Amino acid sequence: MGINKTIEVQGATINIIKHLNTDYISITDMIKAKDGDFFISDWLRNRNTVEFLGVWERVNNPVFNYGEFAIIKSQAGLNNYKISVKEWVEKTNAIGLKAAAGRYGGTYAHAEIAFEFGMWISAEFKVYLIKEFKRLKEDENDRLKLNWNLQRTLAKINYTIHTDAIKENLIPSALNKLQISFVYANEADLLNVALFGQTAAEWRSKSSKADGNIRDEATIEQLVVLSNLESINAVLIRQGLSQSERLQELNKIAIIQMKSLLGNINLKKLK
Repeated sequence: MGINKTIEVQGATINIIKHLNTDYISITDMIKAKDGDFFISDWLRNRNTVEFLGVWERVNNPVFNYGEFAIIKSQAGLNNYKISVKEWVEKTNAIGLKAAAGRYGGTYAHAEIAFEFGMWISAEFKVYLIKEFKRLKEDENDRLKLNWNLQRTLAKINYTIHTDAIKENLIPSALNKLQISFVYANEADLLNVALFGQTAAEWRSKSSKADGNIRDEATIEQLVVLSNLESINAVLIRQGLSQSERLQELNKIAIIQMKSLLGNINLKKLK
């Protein structure tokens, strides 16, 4: 698990990670902005907090353990009541909070829960936290729009090939006869094999720790080529080519286009 982004809120640098393909904000980092001693366990033992987390999990988590939650709720607020984030997650199957170890260790919360936690820092902190997080997401959306607009530039850059700048490990390998002869019932996997050299299931078996799927982890160049392959595959289907024939042709096209895109100076300037 690596850090995805960071934001600055009232002098505190706050890490944000991707967990379950969703943004989780470090509430451990958020505490740095609060004066005096304050612990996450203080927040978690509060009855209002427990009730809020229970409602959030009920709405967002189909495997939430309501039996264990009821026990915890009955004890919340008592002087001798104490529970850690790890215990909360293990007992209730909660997904809103995550205790992480390692270099970027600490407690992370789904953005909606982190905003609620921000109120425990201060009302002002919560407002700025939401503002900075919103700005971050707007920046990400702007970059995403720019990346997908690369389709419009393909006509200008596809003819230029700089073979000396090609990253060989990103260019699809030519498929062997056995792979070509294999009939893929799923057309999405046909494209995956043509571009990535493996099916989605094969990728998942090798990348069990990844939050997303094979296409979520693709580079922008691969996504551009994948989009092109989808259109080309539709044409080949209309022409009556068999799946094995289409796989062979799509693989050749993927190799050519990846070489062109990876070696193009104009494309690199857009990143």
